[in-house]
Amino acid sequence: MKKREQWGSRLGFILAAVGSAIGLGNIWRFPYMAYENGGGAFLIPYIFALLTAGIPFMILEFGLGQKYRGSAPKVFASLNPKWEWIGWSQVMVAAVISIYYVAVVGWTLNYATFAVDQSWGSDPKAFFFNEYLGLTGSPLELGGIRWNILGACALTWLATWTACTSGVRKGIERACKVLIPLLFVLVLVLICRVVTLDGALTGLEFLFRPDFSKIADFSVWTDAYGQIFYSLSVGFSIMLAYSSYLPKESDTANNAAMTVFLNCGFSLLAGVMIFSVLGNMAHETGKSVTDVAGAGVGLAFVIIPKAINTMPMPSFFGVLFFLCLLMAGLSSQISIVEAICSSFIDKFGWSRKATVTVYCAAGFGLTSIFATGGGLLILDIVDHFINNLCLLPVALIEIVLLSWVVGLDETKTHVNATSDFTVGTIWKTCLKFVTIIVLGYATLRNVQGDFGTPYGGYGTDELIALGWSLIPFVLMMGVYLRNKQAAPTFMSTQH
Repeated sequence: MKKREQWGSRLGFILAAVGSAIGLGNIWRFPYMAYENGGGAFLIPYIFALLTAGIPFMILEFGLGQKYRGSAPKVFASLNPKWEWIGWSQVMVAAVISIYYVAVVGWTLNYATFAVDQSWGSDPKAFFFNEYLGLTGSPLELGGIRWNILGACALTWLATWTACTSGVRKGIERACKVLIPLLFVLVLVLICRVVTLDGALTGLEFLFRPDFSKIADFSVWTDAYGQIFYSLSVGFSIMLAYSSYLPKESDTANNAAMTVFLNCGFSLLAGVMIFSVLGNMAHETGKSVTDVAGAGVGLAFVIIPKAINTMPMPSFFGVLFFLCLLMAGLSSQISIVEAICSSFIDKFGWSRKATVTVYCAAGFGLTSIFATGGGLLILDIVDHFINNLCLLPVALIEIVLLSWVVGLDETKTHVNATSDFTVGTIWKTCLKFVTIIVLGYATLRNVQGDFGTPYGGYGTDELIALGWSLIPFVLMMGVYLRNKQAAPTFMSTQH
């Protein structure tokens, strides 16, 4: 049997795991989430969620991946062949995300060039939605191909292909050793610049001013847990795949803790960067920070460009900001594709180069849909349903299965055999009760919300075609791939 590839160093693995966890959401979702949920007070439920769910879940997945030496489907098949479909369902969630995530990474690549001379002009909102995206009136009205977006997507897929075909050590590890340190350096450079701007301290005050009354609101706690789950890449195959390349003697618990703390530390840095800029923008325009704050694509491609227009050295700040987005997005995209392709390699024994090539080519073809005039609207629906009604429920199924059906004792023994600090009753309690309760509540709240009110004001036919249909697709593909004939080595494990 061919020996499984391994990371070249502990640093390489940590940087790759951090690169997967740090994504666009750390930059454009966390700051606004903190601002909306009590500012500095939000850090209390956020750190509690980090300690009681983020680190325990990460330790669990690192331990399982390292122990069973395989991707998500192989891990679940090793536990029991009838549970393999859970791993494949996670892979299908990751596959959908990889296809539309590339489009957003492509936007950041285009905007890094636009920032050189502020090509978005004096009205970044009109530029982004009309001139750049060519936005149509309906997600079912595609309009024409936006060739600059498609070209940027092609370059993103090419970079992903290059990293993944080169292998874990020579491709992904080398890429992340460049991307992640560069990302931190760029953010720190930006922070040093933006905190000196007029109004920056006002913006930071809005971000960190504590509103302790919010702590009594349970939805704030679920938002904190939700941010932890969304930003750590747990529960949808990536960390199982990455940890499967760890040497047998690797310190699982420490690796998990470092990954989580670095990811969350970056989120705080991103908050300082974003709200310093928003404070300056409010100062320059005579508005309140409340009036200029935002999240998501609107923050990155409308609000920030507006702020760049009002700042000294706009080209410097603009290029660096979008390079940060690009580094964060590309490292996450590489990890998603690796998790997907490693699953097919494990199951069917295909070669790495052929698997990655076929997947990236097919992915690029499907990504072209998001490079049309209706692309943003399609992305909005798909992203909402895949994250809220597919990713969270599949993660919930995983944690219930592992905590209550399989049991945590065997994984605990494996983790403790190689780790500097051991896990025990508190770790098991966090997974069996705290994580399940919060994930279950968030899942039920999402389902209730989408059944009660059509998402985003879209039509029923649009939501069924692009949103609700994803749920049976993920489950049916999970079962279908579980039933496919596997290579003889698939069920073997190296303990």
